[in-house]
Amino acid sequence: MKTKTQVFGMLCFSISFFGFAQQSIDSTAVEQLDEVVITDSKFKLKRENSGKVITKITQKELQHLQGKSIADIINRTAGIEINGTKSNAGQNLSYFIRGGRNRQVLVLIDGIAVSDASQIANDYDLRLLNADQVESIEILKGAASTLYGSGAATAVINIILKKAQKDKVAANFRSVLGTNQTQNDSKYSIKNFNNAVSLNGTLNQFNYLASFGHQYTNGFSAVSNGTESDAFNSINGNLKIGYRASNAFKVNAYASFDKLKADFDDGFMFADADNVSKSDQYGIGLASEYTYNNGSLSLNASYNSIERDIQSSFPSQFNADSYTIDIFNRYNFNDTFYTVLGVNVKEDDMESFTIPFGSSNLEQSIHPETANLSIVDPYANVVYASNFGLHINAGMRLNNHSEYGSHVVYSINPSFKKDLDFGYIKGITSFSTAYITPSLYQLFEPTYGNADLQPEENETIEVGVEVNIKDSATFSVVYFNRNETNFIDFVDLGGFVFQYDNVNESFTASGIEFTADYKLSKDLNLNANLTYTKVEEDLKLRIPELKANLRLDYQACENTFLSLNYQFNDERTDAVFNSTTFTNDEIVLDSYSLIDFYISHKIVKQKMTIFASLSNVLNEEYQELFGYNTKGRNINIGFNLNL
Repeated sequence: MKTKTQVFGMLCFSISFFGFAQQSIDSTAVEQLDEVVITDSKFKLKRENSGKVITKITQKELQHLQGKSIADIINRTAGIEINGTKSNAGQNLSYFIRGGRNRQVLVLIDGIAVSDASQIANDYDLRLLNADQVESIEILKGAASTLYGSGAATAVINIILKKAQKDKVAANFRSVLGTNQTQNDSKYSIKNFNNAVSLNGTLNQFNYLASFGHQYTNGFSAVSNGTESDAFNSINGNLKIGYRASNAFKVNAYASFDKLKADFDDGFMFADADNVSKSDQYGIGLASEYTYNNGSLSLNASYNSIERDIQSSFPSQFNADSYTIDIFNRYNFNDTFYTVLGVNVKEDDMESFTIPFGSSNLEQSIHPETANLSIVDPYANVVYASNFGLHINAGMRLNNHSEYGSHVVYSINPSFKKDLDFGYIKGITSFSTAYITPSLYQLFEPTYGNADLQPEENETIEVGVEVNIKDSATFSVVYFNRNETNFIDFVDLGGFVFQYDNVNESFTASGIEFTADYKLSKDLNLNANLTYTKVEEDLKLRIPELKANLRLDYQACENTFLSLNYQFNDERTDAVFNSTTFTNDEIVLDSYSLIDFYISHKIVKQKMTIFASLSNVLNEEYQELFGYNTKGRNINIGFNLNL
């Protein structure tokens, strides 16, 4: 409790102190751009007019986080805990957002939903993405199934990839070298290599972008008892070609591949092992838009294929294919009514291969002829934006699932913004429902699957307020409450028999999120967030009750930028399998605090930037996962070159 009080006190003192300093600063010298968001409505609307508190990570912010992974960048957001970002580079990621799990988070790439039908939770692996290919990230917390379907229960993460520049030929090169070691290692040898290159441009009506990225990381064992290092290797390639026939019609096609290879250890005995996980992802897609008076018609189509190979004492292989088509029409009625009418079609299938008891060869355990599904979802969304401050965002979706028939979800999100002399104050509230259909693995795996599973259902209430001070600060406080029914869990049926099943009782997760973005001067900015999350005992796994982030950015001069980041994670519970009792023992992991430092300097304006980062400055010793190593003090240096 003493540690929590110190964290609260530090945040309050920082904001109060900088508020005093702000009184002597001429804020009229600070230019504030109107931030535009699209994820909560599929329209480009000013962020201040949204009825949600949306976090947008811009390209400028991403430039100040070079060398970080996508998961690590997102993990600094209020209400989000991505477990695994501070461990060995190949560690599996767990998404705990507002007390939820991986299956309740939906990832979009350029607005198109992506998932892995071969995963137990049907979730998308953020380790497959290269941060250098990303232009910006929008994070919408709360249920959004009306716009995005199954899985959008606690958050939607919309990752927007870079687009071609207007020059005929433009190129970018980035290289990062760094250490990768635990708290007990002081050798500081180069173990982390991260390189990326892109070529893009525009030729009359055509545009193109080709990018390639590679990361290789070695240095320490995944488990804390291990002595052998576990390597992580990923390769990413992306090609986009666009054509604009006129101001009314444009089309973009893309092809991509992502390859990941990660060494991992024995998680049952917490010992070194020569285990390897390989993931190969291939995707192609098409995005077209026809614009007419007051509206536009969009067609997005994608195909995604994933192959996973697990080499261990229990080898297995997984393959999955996903097809997605999203057709929607946007119409703007005189900047007062915005409507979206659309149909989303999705087809998934998967297969797996394991070695049955008594055999030595891989045999097919899940067949794609059985493990497949199709979804056809018509949906509608309307935004009413009055000229007196009232905004209403409401929607409905009819899910038609090949396994479960029809299911309706809906949302209503009114907000009211009052413009004042100093800025504005906005009150927000929302009620939304969401659903999460079981994965193909949970339904059809022959040993643990359950064909009688029912979709999980969520109801979420949000109430909050946002205050904006012109050209200087934005503060927000949001309370959320989510009720879960038909919760899907891995349960013990007795006699050493385990199976996925719906839990009869309902569960509640609630909390408060506070965010502050304070422009102290033209060159100094404070960004802080604090999240309190309360979940019931059955849902507490690895979720901190209190989490805080504090970042201070300083533009020391025209060419030099510095940033100091502090993160606090409260104590958490973890579950460890007991090989004697064949049950899980509950372990409490201590709270911890981390400090990171970043500096960049432009050698040639807009052309060459060199940067360096120092993570875990104080070399704090802590546990993110019981029995696994975490990163100690590490140094990264690199450069970014634009031609």
